[in-house]
Amino acid sequence: MSGAVEQWSERVTRVLAPNPSPMTLEGTNTYVVGEPGAGEVVVIDPGPPDADHALRVVRACEGRQVGLVLLTHTHVDHAAGARGFAERVGAPLAALASGWSTPGAPALVAGRPLAAGGLDLVPVPTPGHAPDHCCFLLAGERAMLTGDHVLGRGPTVIDWPEGDMSEYLRSLSVLLDYDLERLYPGHGPLVPDAAGKIDEYIAHRRARERQVLAALAAGDRTPAEIVARVYADVDPVLHPAAERSVRAHLVKLVREGRAEADGDRYARST
Repeated sequence: MSGAVEQWSERVTRVLAPNPSPMTLEGTNTYVVGEPGAGEVVVIDPGPPDADHALRVVRACEGRQVGLVLLTHTHVDHAAGARGFAERVGAPLAALASGWSTPGAPALVAGRPLAAGGLDLVPVPTPGHAPDHCCFLLAGERAMLTGDHVLGRGPTVIDWPEGDMSEYLRSLSVLLDYDLERLYPGHGPLVPDAAGKIDEYIAHRRARERQVLAALAAGDRTPAEIVARVYADVDPVLHPAAERSVRAHLVKLVREGRAEADGDRYARST
């Protein structure tokens, strides 16, 4: 599947980066987005610094100029090739993270449409998975490009210590304020039922929180002990990532006064 180019709508082409892994699923989804008939496109999340992938993305533009390169966030699987790609196509690069945007790039301001590709493309900041995470509303399709905020399959990691579980849940709720039909995720397949997937994500995180509290009640005290209980049915190769999400849950519970911390040991509040 790596390298696959698929047109997912009349405006959106997905180019799959050759970086599959347990964390990235089949690989990073790079998107070429533009209005039909427009001579310009936007490229979102160029992915790894891979010359063949960059060439496939350029070809997927079908001769149209790249007016803007966007990042949903600056984790390496989405952003490591971004500067090189932007230089290759002569387009500005825009991101929420400080120091990443290049001269001529627009500021990503919540609710302010971006003038590129003939699109009504609107930044929707969604901190949680990472502090600099930003989704993009494609109003013409009632769709959202979600990066790692919502994946096409399976849950995303709340990447503690940068990741914040409280902000993540708030950011999920923000997506429910939009009348969305579909989601274009940073990894995995297209999501045709946007509201259903977002509700599923919120329910998953609430269930994990209850499991973390139950593990504390059962006597587990460290994040590793909680992961061993709560993620017993998950491939151990994913346990380090699971531990980061568990830590994010624990920080949220401590802030709320529902758990107590003593160094790297935790307990339910009494």
